Amino acid sequence: MRIVSGKFRGRHFDPPTNITARPTTDFAKESLFNLIDNIMDIDGTTALDLFSGTGSISYELISRGAAYVTSVEMAQTQLAFIHKVCGQLKIDNMRIVKQEVFRFLNSTTASYDLIFADPPYQLPNIEEIPDAVLSNKHLNPDGILIVEHGAKTSFETHPAFFQHRNYGNVHFSFFRHNRQ
Repeated sequence: MRIVSGKFRGRHFDPPTNITARPTTDFAKESLFNLIDNIMDIDGTTALDLFSGTGSISYELISRGAAYVTSVEMAQTQLAFIHKVCGQLKIDNMRIVKQEVFRFLNSTTASYDLIFADPPYQLPNIEEIPDAVLSNKHLNPDGILIVEHGAKTSFETHPAFFQHRNYGNVHFSFFRHNRQ
């Protein structure tokens, strides 16, 4: 796993072999951030990384100038790895939360400029993620939500959906507030 751009560009980290997360590939991550850069300026934003796994997206956001990132993950092995990397990079503007994602979304009142969710592709209620974010007002008015998912999932009929991209087996669906 490597950080693609920003102040930590080129830094490599080896997640533990017993980690259960499926990290976003470097190619997909680089393409994703190129898309984000065309939509918004990450510098100074607040971000939420749901189903953080190895924390790869969180480090990339911090590296590219996000003011603050909240990283939500349940698995202890992944959390330990995220804490380790934050220590190595001396990251002090990242909050790491051990909690189930939907419970977190229902209990917090925070809102963010950018929200990224990378749930397990087989998550039974994956289709509920956009509504859990948007109905709880976690996305700032000009913010974007990105959900990574597999080919069997489609969000294209969701009213807040505005873009879909795929890179091999990795699919990204983008959402923003419905401006009707």
